[in-house]
Amino acid sequence: MNGDANFGQVAQCLDIARGERGQQIGAQRVFLVDDDASVLRGLSRLLREAGFEVFGFQSATQYLENYDNDVPGCAVVDVALGNFHGLDLLRATSRDGYTRPTVFITGDGDIATGIRAMKIGAIDYMTKPVNEDLFIAAVHEAIARDRQVRAQASSRSDITKRLSRLTPRERDVLSKVMEGRLNKQIAVDLDIAEKTVKFHRGRLMRKMNVRSVADLVKMTGGNVPAPVPRRRTVTTKT
Repeated sequence: MNGDANFGQVAQCLDIARGERGQQIGAQRVFLVDDDASVLRGLSRLLREAGFEVFGFQSATQYLENYDNDVPGCAVVDVALGNFHGLDLLRATSRDGYTRPTVFITGDGDIATGIRAMKIGAIDYMTKPVNEDLFIAAVHEAIARDRQVRAQASSRSDITKRLSRLTPRERDVLSKVMEGRLNKQIAVDLDIAEKTVKFHRGRLMRKMNVRSVADLVKMTGGNVPAPVPRRRTVTTKT
């Protein structure tokens, strides 16, 4: 990145990306961090020619100031960033146990650092000058990993939203259904009529947007949602 003008353009593009993040799980964004301007330009050009959208940063500070874990993409990070180590940058950007899949590049080829990088979740660790084909392949792998994780997170969020729409009684019935209980058994367990069980079962199936118990098990991973505790009314004698 060259100068404040270019940095301002990157910041503006990132603002746009943040506004679109909910619809951009499939985006091929690469966040490139290298304090060597010539390397930054060269790799940016290579990545753009390969079809990636590139955001370049010439310091760890600039990258951190613009970091948003909700924006899809992967990172390509130089291990040596002045006073900031690339591995520390990966740790600093971890949010809720997740950070952008990262490809590390280095001019030293330190094996010990490479091993440390892979242990904390790096996609690859490559020595400069990088092999272009292997580098692009590693970035594709990082993008694919990010897409997979975000798709899974989106699916879990959708399931959570559906569960939140259930009434306490529907969650009670759902819990019993997930245990494999029949309608008659559920009626006894909950001390309600069987037709009431059927009514709540039908409603929860529609809310969860499934047609069978097998679909429910597949959706929830077999985890039985805890019944919602009910408030007890305490009466006192006067």
